[in-house]
Amino acid sequence: MGDAERLYVTRPFMPPIAEFIPYLEDIWQRKWLTNKGPYHEEFENALRDYLDVPYISLFSNGTIALITALQALRVTGEVITTPFSFVASSHALYWNGIKPVFCDIEPETFTLDPEKIEAAITPKTTALLPVHVYGYPSKFDEIKEIADSYGLKVIYDAAHAFGVTKNGTSILNFGDLSILSFHATKVFTTFEGGALVCHDSAMKKRIDFLKNFGFANEVTVVGPGINGKLNEIQSAFGLLQLKYIDHLIRKRRRISYIYRERLSRVRGIRLMEDIKGVRHNYSYFPIIIDEKEYGRSRDKTYEALKEKNIYSRRYFYPLISEFPTYRGLPSANRENLLNAIRVSSGVLCLPIYPTLENSDIEKVVQVLL
Repeated sequence: MGDAERLYVTRPFMPPIAEFIPYLEDIWQRKWLTNKGPYHEEFENALRDYLDVPYISLFSNGTIALITALQALRVTGEVITTPFSFVASSHALYWNGIKPVFCDIEPETFTLDPEKIEAAITPKTTALLPVHVYGYPSKFDEIKEIADSYGLKVIYDAAHAFGVTKNGTSILNFGDLSILSFHATKVFTTFEGGALVCHDSAMKKRIDFLKNFGFANEVTVVGPGINGKLNEIQSAFGLLQLKYIDHLIRKRRRISYIYRERLSRVRGIRLMEDIKGVRHNYSYFPIIIDEKEYGRSRDKTYEALKEKNIYSRRYFYPLISEFPTYRGLPSANRENLLNAIRVSSGVLCLPIYPTLENSDIEKVVQVLL
């Protein structure tokens, strides 16, 4: 079975290579490969305008952006976050010497539950790290109210949320900082890559210092920075991707609607619905399987799809709190994470990417019916 005949949960969009070659020829001629080259600067400005955010800083990947965000805000102690995310969310805390405190999620959007946050706050809590899971917005207003009451910083992990808006406003504009990922599995990709969104020029300057070893100039290091820069080739690729992104999101939306039409009446399969006022990016298409109603477990369904060369993913299973690194933490107590456990044990993300054909979608659906 060739790779082309397999259906994966996602595939990166590759624009026509002929359109990329002029960028490469220009880079070869300039020999300026990294360190704020012309394509890096052009891409950063174009991305800021497209996303409608005040300031943005490009990074080599989303994880380094998150590690840097915690450094930029001088976060210490404990940070309340979700166990229902990719493990990098908590790893970034761990690498900063910060203790993750896991809080349960909402049963509808799978984002951090504001009603559970206050009970997790201790004198050591300094920040909140919610995740816009599958690009679904967290409850900004409630989270802000709690953060303001307790003097906490808020960093949003928006790795899934490229281009998502609520009532016309980018969801990247909420919180103190937001991070993006441009990994190959994301809606918008630069092979690897990421970005950090902030709200003022002073923070942008600090972030730019930190991602370049802390250098303020040739002879001055102002802090213990890291190498988090995005190079010229990836920046050029990002510029090219921006030309296509609206078209790609429309294609994802169409696929999402077909899945919903075909699966909405299947007993035991729950679908996530669009939220009024939200411009979604359709980064994933998760379903939740209720084994008793559906008559087959999530894992058996996963295997049934794989037998047909359909490689779905159990995003996110296991929970971060169940990995050996974290399961000894008091907040990893399963009794406090019942919604997260329920969702994690039933979730299955189906293939969704712009080049998915109708016949491919039907192939997936037939296994599920």
